[in-house]
Amino acid sequence: MEIEEFRQHGKEMVDYICDYLKNIKSLRVRPLVEPGYLKNLLPKEAPEEPEEWDAIMHDVKTKIMMGVTHWQHPRFHAYFPAGNSFPSILGDMLSDAIGCIGFSWDSSPACTELEMIVLDWFGRAIGLPDDFILSSKGSTGGGVLQSSASDCVLLTMLVARNEAINYLKTIKTKKPELEHSVFLSQLVGYCSKESHSCVEKAAKILLIKLRILEPDDNGSLRGETLKAHIEEDKAQGLLPFFVSAILGSTASCSFDNLTEMGVVCKEEKCCWLHVDAAYAGSAFICPELKYLLKGIEFADSFNVNPNKWLLVNFDCSCLWIRNKTKLTDALTVNPIYLQHAKEEEAIDYRHWGIPLSRRFRSLKLWFVFRKYGLSGLRSYIRNHIKLARYFEKLVKQDGRFEVVNDVRLGLVCFRLLACDKINVNLLEKINSTGKLLVTPAKVKNKFVIRFCVNSERATKADIDCAWEIIGNYAKLVATNLLSKKVCAGKLKKCKAQRAAFVRNVSREQLNKSVEDRNLTDLASPVLVSESDEEI
Repeated sequence: MEIEEFRQHGKEMVDYICDYLKNIKSLRVRPLVEPGYLKNLLPKEAPEEPEEWDAIMHDVKTKIMMGVTHWQHPRFHAYFPAGNSFPSILGDMLSDAIGCIGFSWDSSPACTELEMIVLDWFGRAIGLPDDFILSSKGSTGGGVLQSSASDCVLLTMLVARNEAINYLKTIKTKKPELEHSVFLSQLVGYCSKESHSCVEKAAKILLIKLRILEPDDNGSLRGETLKAHIEEDKAQGLLPFFVSAILGSTASCSFDNLTEMGVVCKEEKCCWLHVDAAYAGSAFICPELKYLLKGIEFADSFNVNPNKWLLVNFDCSCLWIRNKTKLTDALTVNPIYLQHAKEEEAIDYRHWGIPLSRRFRSLKLWFVFRKYGLSGLRSYIRNHIKLARYFEKLVKQDGRFEVVNDVRLGLVCFRLLACDKINVNLLEKINSTGKLLVTPAKVKNKFVIRFCVNSERATKADIDCAWEIIGNYAKLVATNLLSKKVCAGKLKKCKAQRAAFVRNVSREQLNKSVEDRNLTDLASPVLVSESDEEI
């Protein structure tokens, strides 16, 4: 493709993207396809000869898009937000056009220096201690972009492992000549049952024992629980070396007690405290939410994903380290072909992560900060929180439901007052419509439906629409339950009798019935439908 052809089709692509996002509300949130659908639509081998761009775009529109889940849809309430915005898209376009690989300062100075600057901007806006801010006077640490929170957790656990093994080799055993692998079996890390699965995966990759601890009734891991398990492991001759704390869990947006955990970690010889705030961390730019960061002074590292809740598209995960020397000591490998004359004066981010190659990701974060300003980003986050509380209010006003989590940010976990099987049934029916997408979780040992406010331009009308869809299916499920309860042990009812019963059931009876906890003993329901001959 030559430059003028790119100019033409690039403009066409921008138009296509604008039309897609403008009209996305009219699409199904989740596609109606089965696994393997695409292999039946595309050739088995790559084309031998070049194809026309129009033919490629035709296949995008007719084959690719039919299998897309529309994460930017106003009725996409699953997972957490998939950050995106026009400034971010433009930043990625420019990054892709520049096409540099910023592994060192010398390989592209602006790539390195802009990353240093925007990480400091963001860290200060969040309220991180000065040690984490590279440009702060006397700072020992700094920030770096990673691909995901999973990378941040793996990286910090690796650094903590290196520190712990050096302690065992040089101080405890005084045998620095021993290989690192000799000490792996002595190390043990800790996280909450509410932690993201990436902590467990990191421990598997690094061959480390991991204790997964029970949080309290609010989903918060407490210091006394951590302390008890640490003492137990120390009695077995193990060295506690790493603790991963959560600020905003995936399941319910719960918060560990960071202050209590920090005090416990500080008492240990070399126990690294990492704080995972992948979703919630962006909210700390709002002054009224900084209380959720209490205890951050104990942390050795902290991560947050702007590609979740700060309108920056994937991938863009921010990691701050209190002591950058510990990070670089664990990761530095310096072959001659990567060395340059400014190494003593500059940051080389290849020593701050696992991969060597690095994209110019800071551009899109910089574009977003400048186009929205902190005031605009705060307004966006506050709107999501306001709408989540509005949804919470709708749920609590309906006697058929309960809210299971403490709604502090943009996530509401709710369920019908019935058994797990019934709530599974409700979730499946809601998602099968294609009009709404929500996801499940286990909270307080109950199956819940997670409803997260995700769309950049979410409105009260979007929440009302979602609640109407949920309410309609809940009514069918509850009506079916009521009919089964009334008819239990009686003669079978014919289709016409059952239909008359459903028509005449009152809202008061319906609410009273589903609030009855005895319904939890019922079998998984079958929704009322015209094909049902009997109850």
